[in-house]
Formats: sequence, structure tokens, C-alpha cells
Amino acid sequence: MWKIWLVLAGIFLIIEIINMGFLVFWFSIGALIAMIASFFIDNVIIQSTIFLISSTILLFATRPFVNKFLTNKNFVKTNSASFEGKIGKVTADINPIESTGQVKVNGEVWSAKSYDNTFIAKGTEIIVEKIEGVKAIVKPLV
Repeated sequence: MWKIWLVLAGIFLIIEIINMGFLVFWFSIGALIAMIASFFIDNVIIQSTIFLISSTILLFATRPFVNKFLTNKNFVKTNSASFEGKIGKVTADINPIESTGQVKVNGEVWSAKSYDNTFIAKGTEIIVEKIEGVKAIVKPLV
């Protein structure tokens, strides 16, 4: 039975490499613990219980500790996400009825629509709330 636990540990490691979420890794360690237990215990139900309990304990005991080091507090927004929160100016009236409108933000012109589906006149300063596809969702800067 130890060979099955070893194969399962390898499969979980491969899934972890593909996934990179540092979640399935603990199941791999649990399978290795169950493999060690299989040298002393022949009962598959007890081995499976050892696998489930050890994996669960490792997952819940170490996940917060690992998240503390894996979360990047210095996350830098790039591409379209970098425009969120930026201030710009309406270059063509934003009309929700006709689905028209353009804004200029950081020297780039974007198709735009208003955040709350209201009309925003040309020349109004706006703030970009979010980007949906190729449209900037904006609201007037008050």
C-alpha cells in the first residue's frame, strides 16, 4: 500500500506545481505521512484517516503562516488596471442612452461610460472607477 501513497504524493506535487496556490502541497505531505504509517499499519481505513487528519491539520495550521509571506503588499497594478483611480477629462460627451463617450487619462484616450449611467459633459474632470473590457467606467470628480 505504501506505493499507492507515494504515487498519490507525487500526483499532488504535480498538481501543486501546475496550480502554484500552495494548497495541494499539504495533501502531498499527508500522503507521505500515510505512506510512513502504512509500514506499521495494514488497515487502509486507518491509513486514509491518518492522511485526512494530517492533511487537514497541516492545511489549517500552516496556511495563515504561509499567506503572511506569500501575499505581496507592494502589488503594482499594470496595464488597464493601472488606470483605476486615475483622474482624467471627458473628451466626448458620455451619453448612456447612445452608448457614446470618451475620456483622456494619462495621455491615452478611452471609450467610456458613466458609473451610474448619467450624462457627463465634455470637459468634465472624471475619476476612473474600473475598466471593463475596453471601456473605462468613470464618474465625475466632485
